[in-house]
Formats: sequence, C-alpha cells, structure tokens
Amino acid sequence: MLNEFSLIQRYFANEKAQRADVKFGIGDDGAVTRPLPGHDLVTVTDTMVEGVHFDHSTPARAIGHKIIAVNLSDLAAMGAEPCWVSLALTLPESNPEWLQEFAAGLHEICDYYNCSLIGGDTTRGPLTVTVTAHGQVPEGEAIPRSGAKPGDWIYVSGPLGDAGLALDITQQKISARGPYAQHLIERLHYPGPRVALGQSLRSIASSCIDISDGLVADLQHILEASKAGADIIMEELPLSLAMTETLTQAEAYKKALSAGDDYELCFTVDEHNRGRLETLTAHLKDKPACIGRVTQNKQPLIHFKLHGEPYEVQLEQAGYNHFMSSGSDQGNR
Repeated sequence: MLNEFSLIQRYFANEKAQRADVKFGIGDDGAVTRPLPGHDLVTVTDTMVEGVHFDHSTPARAIGHKIIAVNLSDLAAMGAEPCWVSLALTLPESNPEWLQEFAAGLHEICDYYNCSLIGGDTTRGPLTVTVTAHGQVPEGEAIPRSGAKPGDWIYVSGPLGDAGLALDITQQKISARGPYAQHLIERLHYPGPRVALGQSLRSIASSCIDISDGLVADLQHILEASKAGADIIMEELPLSLAMTETLTQAEAYKKALSAGDDYELCFTVDEHNRGRLETLTAHLKDKPACIGRVTQNKQPLIHFKLHGEPYEVQLEQAGYNHFMSSGSDQGNR
C-alpha cells in the first residue's frame, strides 16, 4: 500500500516536464512560479465528484484528461495562456492501475499544452478530483463576460450538444451505433479546450465564456453581466453529423441549447472586428459559427428564430445546476 508521499512521487512528480518559469514545484511546502513581466495572472478551479460528474465506468484516463481540460477551457475563455496546475485528489483507496491511467491522462494533456503540475494534496475519502489552474495574459487583455454590446454578433467555436447526447447514450436513454457513438463518447470523455482560439480573441472578442452548463445557461451569464438580451438564429446552430443522424431536428436544437460539457467558447464580436475574426479563423477546418446578435434589453432575455420566424423552445432546465439536478451528470461544472 502506497503512502501519500510515495503515491505523489510515483504518479505525479514529473520534473522533466516542468516549465522554466517553475522555480519550486512538487516536493516543497509551496510552489514558486514567475509570471512574465507585464502580465496578469488568471486563476480558475474546478472539481469533479464520482456520482455527480462521472460514474464508476468512466475510464481513469478520461478523468485525468477532463479535469485538466475543463480548467484550461476556463482559461481559454479569459484569453489566457495555461501555465501551472495543482491537484487535490481524494481517493477511496490507492489503486495502482487506476492511478497509472489517471496520471497518464493528466500528464498527456498537460504536456500538450505546456502546462506544469506544480503541487497539490492527496487524501482518503469518496473519489473527488479538484484542480486549480493558473494562466497568464498580457496586462489588461483578459476577456470579460461583461463587454457585450447591443449589435455585437454572437459566435460559438464548434458543434453543440454532442457531450449531452453522449451522456444519454452511456445512460442508455437513446441508442447510437458505430462511429457516431464513438465520436460522441470521445467528445464527452476527452474534450478539447479552445486554448489557441481563446488567446487569439484577446483583441477581437468583446465578451467570452466557455460552454460548460449549456449554451442558453452560459450565454445568459454574458447577458446578465452585460445588461443585454440576444436573438438566436436556430438554423445557424452548429450541429455535428453524429447529432443530426441520431436525433430529429427539434431534438437536436433542444440538445444544442441546453446540454452541457461541450467546452466550446461562446463569444461576442462587434461589427468592426468581424473581418479580423474571419481572417484569424480562415485556416481552421471548423470555423466559429455566428448564431445570433446581442440586443438592447436590460433583462437577459433570449429570443429564438427559425428562418425569420419566432421559434418556441421548451427547455425543462436552461442548463446544469448542481442544486436542481440529481443523478450522475458526468460533466464538470
């Protein structure tokens, strides 16, 4: 049986992967890092709990990947470069096979985004994973939620609803076969944070948020902070082939609006910067989709239109809420 310190040393100490700006990392009472001159520090924290955000069948490698990805997605929404993460891991037991896979998933995504694990804590109890991530952004260039103005265009960075559809598949609420099912489950377990896009939006986007709780719920956070409303054009919502081949159009729209865990970016751009955005994203295979416009409204009201006509949307819940939902959600919130 591994004790706390040997567990950390075996699975999480990774000195070869440390960034040059990490002065002291794992092994000291505290980590010491050195942000670049003229930069602001951005700090985010997310927690995943077994039975709430994932269940016992979720691969350990996927948990390790996702807990980092969801934090990097928050940094991306601020326009920040991810730099350092710390991990608090609560385990029911020190299972070597589980730990090996969990650590592999965590280190893979950290290495990919040049982000160093610099410390944390381990303890015994119900399986819970918490990560605090730090990023840096040039001083004054972090993208807020509160900058959207009437007339700004609303964009999302990629297909919506896939992770929510995958959750329905894993919980056997619907059936999907072959490559569609595999694609969807990959989107749920191994989300790709839009780190490069987020940094590119620093001087272009007037507001930004990552879609963790569902498009409607997260867009409303922008609208509340910006004291505005929005019109959403339903036919412009980006939907994957897996989504359109599995659900009816109405079902797909509903999933795209309310399902969480996509970790795409939702952002607003004023008319003056639309050309810059198109130039910036011209090389991308999947370009951000313009799905509507910010409107003059003191209340965060969203109106939906389909082919120019009002479209009524019935959502049981606009997005995920820990204290209004029950059962396994498998998504980090």
